[in-house]
Parts: sequence; C-alpha cells; structure tokens
Amino acid sequence: MANKLVIKVTAGADAPERCSQAFTVAAVAAASGVEVSLWLTGESSWFALPGRAAEFELPHAAPLPELIESIQANGKITLCTQCAARRDITEKDTLEGVRIAGAQVFVSEIMPEGVQALVY
Repeated sequence: MANKLVIKVTAGADAPERCSQAFTVAAVAAASGVEVSLWLTGESSWFALPGRAAEFELPHAAPLPELIESIQANGKITLCTQCAARRDITEKDTLEGVRIAGAQVFVSEIMPEGVQALVY
C-alpha cells in the first residue's frame, strides 16, 4: 500500500458523481491512516470556500462538509494557484487549513517513490 495518496479533483457541481468519488476516496484513505493530499482544481475550487460544500447535493453520497472535515483531520487540502486566481479566490477567503499552491508543489508531491496519484 502506498504511504501517500495525492488526488486531484477537477469536477465540482458540474459532475457530482466524479466530485463525490474523489472526496470519498480521499476521506476513506485518510481515515485508514494513509497520508492524503487533495488538490482542488477547476470547478472543485469552489469547495475551498466556506459554505460551498454544504450546497453540494448527491443522493446516497456522504455530505461533502463531513468528507472535507475528515480529510483535513488526517491530510491536507490544496487549492490550485491558477484556479484560485481565475475565480478571484485568495487564501483569506478559503476554509481554515486550505493552502493555495501551484504545479511545482503538486509535482514535488507526486514524484517521490511510494506515492500514488489519482485524477478525478
């Protein structure tokens, strides 16, 4: 089993099943003791803002705010620098604990041996 899992989620409310799957996998991995790094890009960027996850609905899926809480308790959430800029989101706008970082940081996270990366 990998010692670290990096997940990049590009889908948001525009593709709710893909979005929910990414957050669910991240939360389950984090709860299982895997070091998790969840990257919010594209339409998922909006979930870095307070209250936005509560607006997300998908029947038979775990509530997004609970998944985010679980991920933050055992991992980290990063908002893509360019995605944030395109949406006029700054670090002061985001949920506590969400960082903003770019491609260089993403690459540095996925390159070490033992890291698994998934894109949704």
